[in-house]
Amino acid sequence: MVSSTPCRRGSNLKIKKCKSCETYTLKDACPSCGGQVVSPHPPKFSPHDPYGRYRRMMKKEALQRG
Repeated sequence: MVSSTPCRRGSNLKIKKCKSCETYTLKDACPSCGGQVVSPHPPKFSPHDPYGRYRRMMKKEALQRG
């Protein structure tokens, strides 16, 4: 099926992933379960990340809690 809407570069259509059912969508809520959606892409890497130390500490604590 071909869409009649032209593709616009720079539009805010970014793929998202549902936290609960892991369905990919372009909408702000999951069309399958109505759950919360988040960006599936990792944050940009920067060698000068001022919060990297804290993020690693939180991840380590979360893994220890199980």
